[in-house]
Amino acid sequence: MEIDSKNWQILDALQQDARTSLTALARQVGLSVPSTSERVKRLEEAGVIEGYRAVVPPRKAGYTVTALIGITTAQPDKARLLKLLDGRREVLECFHVTGQDSYVLKVVARDIEHLEAFVSSINHLGETRTSIVMSVPIPARAVAVPAGAVPG
Repeated sequence: MEIDSKNWQILDALQQDARTSLTALARQVGLSVPSTSERVKRLEEAGVIEGYRAVVPPRKAGYTVTALIGITTAQPDKARLLKLLDGRREVLECFHVTGQDSYVLKVVARDIEHLEAFVSSINHLGETRTSIVMSVPIPARAVAVPAGAVPG
């Protein structure tokens, strides 16, 4: 699916506030409500918009520690590791990466003891390296038009 300039305006607006009404969204992007609704539907059907969610700061939910954990695991253990990680609520994201690590995890923990227990629970499947997040000077951003791309 081609993402033209109007679709990018819709995507920008929805990434800023996914709860905006179709009427407000249509007004913001300069289209009719039916036209805006149809574009949103097509973006959803094409998988450009995968879903909508609430953003909950981990600290507000009782998690005082965020960490990035790199793990190097042997090929035969990868499926077991992923199955284990999939069942753990502490794991917010898991990236399959190139380089020294097989995966990099973004995890949250109530405290250092909780983090230590989590790391211990996966250590049998590979070597880990843990970095504790001190602050987030650049928080997660909305996806924007790629540099150099000229939306139609």
